[in-house]
Amino acid sequence: MKPVIDHIQITVRDMDESLAFYDRVLPLLGYDLEKRHRAYVEKHDLDVAEYAHPGVTIAINSPRKSVADEPVHRRKPGAVHHIAFRAASREEVDRVAAGLREAEANIVGGPKLWPEHGKTYYAVFFKDPSGIKLEVVHCEDPL
Repeated sequence: MKPVIDHIQITVRDMDESLAFYDRVLPLLGYDLEKRHRAYVEKHDLDVAEYAHPGVTIAINSPRKSVADEPVHRRKPGAVHHIAFRAASREEVDRVAAGLREAEANIVGGPKLWPEHGKTYYAVFFKDPSGIKLEVVHCEDPL
């Protein structure tokens, strides 16, 4: 088996706020909003929007009511620390970063070189409205 991720589902605090964010950001990463599908799964009390892509589909989920007020923290057991998207070049990282600034995304670092991750590790880090950390990275010589 070739290890390829098919889809990632992210649970957010506020669906409307998060979808407005992801509708602005995911096209910067190659997603086509025409391929976004939203549904409600009554059995699970789950509102979900899927951004289909042949590389990896991203789904945005509503929280369970019983845990909706818990703080998001990427270092909690079971949490995803962050999600990184690979860019083809530093220029592509810069282009996405410019689009993130236009979308008023919360950029928490970069774009710049991060030598602690490798000599040519060039990335921008940002957070979605729920505080979930995302990254766009280009690295010519991974560790």
